[in-house]
Amino acid sequence: MHERTIYILFMDTGTYLSRLIHLYTKQPLNHVSIAFDKNLKEVYSFGRKKPRNPFSGGFVREDIRSKYLRNARCALYTFRLTETEYQQIHQLVQQFVRNKDQYRYNFLGLLGFLFRIKIKRKRAFFCSQFVATLLCYSQSFELSKPTCFTKPEDIRSQKGMTLVYQGVLGEYDRQPLMPNEEQVHMKKTSLMFLLRNKVREMVMR
Repeated sequence: MHERTIYILFMDTGTYLSRLIHLYTKQPLNHVSIAFDKNLKEVYSFGRKKPRNPFSGGFVREDIRSKYLRNARCALYTFRLTETEYQQIHQLVQQFVRNKDQYRYNFLGLLGFLFRIKIKRKRAFFCSQFVATLLCYSQSFELSKPTCFTKPEDIRSQKGMTLVYQGVLGEYDRQPLMPNEEQVHMKKTSLMFLLRNKVREMVMR
């Protein structure tokens, strides 16, 4: 059976909202997006429509080379789908693209996530809820909780997620994707990477 690859991008955007979510999840990368090409030209999620306005949220196509994202720490994973699953997810995202003004960021649902209250809202998502909803079209993606309670880390830890890049997002296209034999090494060095960045942030303050 022919398989296709999608890309799942996890980031630390450094926003106040990201810091708030970090207090709850205790994980470093609390924003997640989905992409359909290895060059990350088609990256989609729910987040800020205007970088300087935290209250202007909704469905967005993200530019990884923008001033807002290029310095973000990130981890990029691949996930394999059947041709049918790939087409279903891609077509659904195109529906979001065509009707992007009808969608809103699910701030209320995010509060429900933080306080473990199930809140259903039509045409409103937060980032991990959006990506998890899409990936549920794959039979190999298995969640033990509703998408409204899904954290980026729940997606990241799914069987079949393969790490292919970890580092600064703006440097992604300057180096090739990691071969499989390097993935274990990157996992071992990821803690040191985070520590180095924390020290760098403290020095620059």
